[in-house]
Formats: sequence, C-alpha cells, structure tokens
Amino acid sequence: MKISELSAFVVRIPLRKPIKHASHTRSETQNVVVRCVLDDGTIGHGEGVPRDYVTGETADTAIELLKRSDLPAQFERCDDFKKAVAMADRLKLAPVPGDTRGVGGNAARCAVELAILDAYGRAYGEPLTVVSKIVAPEIYEFHDWVRYSGAITSARGLKARFAAWRMWIYGFKQVKIKVGIEGYDDVARFNVIRGRIGKKTDLRVDANEAWSADEAVDRISELEPFRITSVEQPIPHADVTQLARIRKRVKTPIMLDESLCGFVDAKNSIDNGLCDLFNLRLSKCGGFIPSLRLALLAREAGLGYQLGCQIGETAILSAAGRNFACSVANIRYLEGSYDRHLVKEALGKQDITFGWGGCAPALNSIGLGIMIDPQALARVTERKDVLLG
Repeated sequence: MKISELSAFVVRIPLRKPIKHASHTRSETQNVVVRCVLDDGTIGHGEGVPRDYVTGETADTAIELLKRSDLPAQFERCDDFKKAVAMADRLKLAPVPGDTRGVGGNAARCAVELAILDAYGRAYGEPLTVVSKIVAPEIYEFHDWVRYSGAITSARGLKARFAAWRMWIYGFKQVKIKVGIEGYDDVARFNVIRGRIGKKTDLRVDANEAWSADEAVDRISELEPFRITSVEQPIPHADVTQLARIRKRVKTPIMLDESLCGFVDAKNSIDNGLCDLFNLRLSKCGGFIPSLRLALLAREAGLGYQLGCQIGETAILSAAGRNFACSVANIRYLEGSYDRHLVKEALGKQDITFGWGGCAPALNSIGLGIMIDPQALARVTERKDVLLG
C-alpha cells in the first residue's frame, strides 16, 4: 500500500479554563492535524502542537515547512507494517534556517509521522505499541494500564488548598506543581499544598525557565524541605550550561524540558552533565519514534525520563501518548490524557481521559486506537492545505 493523499489542518482548540505558568498564559491553542489516506482508502491522523518558545514553530510556519519539504518523494509502497515504520523513521523535513539544534520542525514532523503510523497500523491491523517493539526492543514493555500524574498550575491561597484536596480525593499518586510565576510565593503555596495533599504523594515542580541561573539554587533549596522529587527546566534554555554547576549544589534531580527537544540537546546534556531526567513530549521531540530514541539514549546514559504532554493536546496526541506509555519500560512520571478536563474539542469519538487516580487502560486497538470525529475536526479547522493528492 502507498500514501495517496496527505492534508494538513490548522485547528484552534479552546481550553475549558486558562492555563497559566511562568512563561505563558493560554486559553486556547493552535494545533496542526495531518490526515493520511492510503490507496486502499484507509485513513490515519496525526497531531503536532507548535510552540514558538520551545521549537520555534507556529501552526502557520509548521504548515509552510511541510509544503516545502517534498514529502511525496519520501513515500514508498509498504507491504507490511514494519516497512511503514521504517519509512516513518526516515521521514525528514526541509532544513529550517538557523536551526542549529535540529528541532525547528518537530511539531510538524510529529503530525505527519503519527498520521502515517496510524494509517498503516489500521491497514495492517497493528497498534502503535508495536512501534516500540520494532524500534526500541531494549525498552519495550507492554502494560495493560498506566497511571497519569495530576497537575496544579497557578492556584494559590484558597484555590491551592482546594486544588490539593481535589488531587488527594481523586487519588493521584504523583502531582506536578508549576512554580516561579511572577508575584507568587512558592514556599507559602507548598505549605498549603503539602499540608492538604498528604505526606505520601510524590510532588515535583516545573519552573518553565522562570529562574535565573544565579537564583535557581536558592529557589530549589527552599522547596526541598517539602520532599520534591524533581525540578523541571529551572532556568532558561539560553543558560542551560549553568545546570552542571546548579546540579552540584542541590539535592533534587533536574529534568530538562525546553532544553531537551532532540538528539543535539540530548547529547549536549549527557556530555556536559546537565540533568538527571529527560522530559519526552511527542510533539516537541518530533514524534513517536524520535521520542523512543531519546528514551534509549537516556537509558544508555543512566538517566531517567518522563513522558510529558503539551497543553491543548487533543485525543490524537493523547492516544499516541497512551500507546507510548503502554509500551515503554521505566517511565518515571506520566502526563497527558487530560482531554475532557482541559479541551472543549478533543476530536475523538471515544473519551480516553484518564480515570480515578490517573489510571487509564491500554487502548488495545489498531493504529492510534481511536476514531476521529470529522464534524468536530471541521468545526475547529481554520486552514487546510493539501500536501499530496
């Protein structure tokens, strides 16, 4: 079978509530959805969530990059799923001027790659969990169910108390807290949150590049009495080399996020001792297969990794993340599948939001494991471009 049609959509996804952290406040998101049609009529979908402050992409620049990447020349007839996975693995987009990190098209690539894997998975009766087995057998491990983390973003005062109670009542074992927001007293917030959420809950923090390299040690140290288990991206990417010094002065493991988007970032962090954990997010890392390769690299270097998510992911990326989580061993923390809690249009016909305690089952179906609602996709589409066909 061969790809006969490929289309890209810019979609605007409204959020159910504004999400605020140290870098941005967001009430909606512009995502890129790609639809892949095989010559037998099988349809697959993929999604990317461009962030200009992470990989330098916007939805429009992602589409323009796809249009100048000559994708049809890279598509070949695939007689089985393994060949389709190899084709998706080889997928390359046109160079982005000035992109020395090689990450300037990651969200766009993710959308195309997932659409290809979904379409061929459906055609050959294979779920995306099989991709992990093919590409990264060293870390392949199938799970019937997984457990997601909760998150507390900008809540403080009474709202922080209520948010902590809600996490406790809902049964989350792990919770991530956004810190470093201007005007917020994080120590006071943690006094409230730790007191309400209980001693056993695993708490970690995400600073979203909020602190300078000079103040990071003090900010992390004052939160360590609350038994935080990691701190994510404490300083701006521009100063990332300073993390080698910071790591020596704090007890808490450091996780890279905005500074971990591809192979160049990963190799730099390993060679220079910049972190203890990688935050793998499918969209910012270029897709399912590149994320597997980064997890392998972390494992070989003795580092940990979490599977993160982007604010505003629809069911497409949620399903891709579920397949990743259900087929990869030793994921330290798991984020995603917030669908009905966060987005007004999840685009899927099935609700795959995590359940009580963050628990969620493997999808156990072919391709991504979900069906896309074409009417919902039409409602949120702002732009459509035909890339092939």
